[in-house]
Parts: sequence; structure tokens; C-alpha cells
Amino acid sequence: MGSVAVILKVMPESTDVDLEGLKQAIREKIPGVSDIRDEPIGFGLVALKVATVIQDEEGATEGIESQFNDIPGIDRAEIIDLSRMI
Repeated sequence: MGSVAVILKVMPESTDVDLEGLKQAIREKIPGVSDIRDEPIGFGLVALKVATVIQDEEGATEGIESQFNDIPGIDRAEIIDLSRMI
């Protein structure tokens, strides 16, 4: 099997969440994270767009979303883009 590049949109629980601390927690708990960018939503809320690489196997996308959703401070994480790496 190959690898898949995945971009997730991560919504913090509130505007009070320390984004730098959240970024650090993501990098520590999720293997393969290559980039994290801020995306202003409105009213002071900032989402994170996270790029990572996972193995192309059955259930991998659900697993990565679940890993993100288990991190304290994250309200939800959803895959917004994925593509198979050649």
C-alpha cells in the first residue's frame, strides 16, 4: 500500500484555547504532521489546517480523525482533502 496526504480542519473548543499549545499537542500525538496553519473563522475563533501523511489502508481516515478528536482542546476535526501520494 502507499501513502495518502491528508488535510484536516481542526476546530478548537473555544476562543480561549491556547493555539500554540494545541499545535504542540498535535505534533506530539499525531505522527507525520508536516504543516499546521491558522485559518481565521470569525468572532476571534481560529481553526487549524493540519497536513499529515498516513498509510493508505482500510479505516485509516477514520482513525486519524479519531486521534485528533481525542486531543484535549479540540472540538472536532474533519478531513477536508486527501490525495494519494505517488
